[in-house]
Amino acid sequence: MTGSQLLVIALASALGATVKSVTGLGYPLLAVPLISLAVGVEDAVFIVAVPNLAANLYLCWESRDARGQTRDLGRLIGFGMAGAVVGTLVLVRVAEEWLLIGLAATIGVFIVQFLRRPELEMDPLVARRWSPAAGTAAGLMQGAIGVSGPVVAAWLHGYRLPVRAYIHSVTLIFATTGAVQLVILLAQGQMSVDRAVGAAVASVAVAICLPLGVRLRGRLEGPAFNWALLAVLSVSAVSLVFDALSG
Repeated sequence: MTGSQLLVIALASALGATVKSVTGLGYPLLAVPLISLAVGVEDAVFIVAVPNLAANLYLCWESRDARGQTRDLGRLIGFGMAGAVVGTLVLVRVAEEWLLIGLAATIGVFIVQFLRRPELEMDPLVARRWSPAAGTAAGLMQGAIGVSGPVVAAWLHGYRLPVRAYIHSVTLIFATTGAVQLVILLAQGQMSVDRAVGAAVASVAVAICLPLGVRLRGRLEGPAFNWALLAVLSVSAVSLVFDALSG
C-alpha cells in the first residue's frame, strides 16, 4: 500500500470519525466512498470495519450513563444480529444496486416526513411492536452492504431520546451488528496485509478525532442536533445513490 493511499485512508477516517462522534453515525458512509477511490470498494469496506467497531464501542461506553433512558435496545440488538448473519451470508448475492437504492429511498421518506412534521414522535407501543422489524432491517443492510446507519438513525429518531441516550443506542446497535459481520468476514479469510495496514492507519485517525468530536457534540442540543443528523442522512442518501449508479 502506497503512502498516498494511506494518506487518503487517514484523512477520510478523520473526517468520518469526527462526524460520527457528533451524530452517532456517518463514518462508513463518508469514509468508504473516499477510501474506495484509492484502494477499491471491497478493500475500503474491510478497512473501515475494524476502526468503526472500535469507534462504536468507545462512543457507547462514553455515553453509558444514558442507558436508563433508552428503549427497545434488547429487541433491536437481538434481531439486528440475526439480520446481520443473514445479510452477510445470503443478501450479498443480491444485486447491490437495488439494496442501495432501496436504502436511499427509505432515507428520503424519513427526510420528507421530518421536514413536514419535525415534532413527530412514535407511540411507544407502536415502536416496541415494530422494533424487531427495524432491527432485522438494520442487520440485513449491515451484513449485505456494510451500511446500517440510516435505518437505525431514522428509526431511533422517532423515539425522541435525549442526545446521549440516542448516541448510546445507535452505537450499541452498530457495534453488535458490525461485530457479527466482521467475525464472518474474518472467518472467510478476507484479511490481508494491505487491509490490516490500512485498518491500523484508519484506527489511529479515528482514535485522535473521536474525543474532539465528543466535545463538539456537547454544543449541540435539541434542534441543532436534529438538523446535524438530518444533514448527515441527506449526504448519505446522495452517496448511496451515487454508489448504486456508478456500480
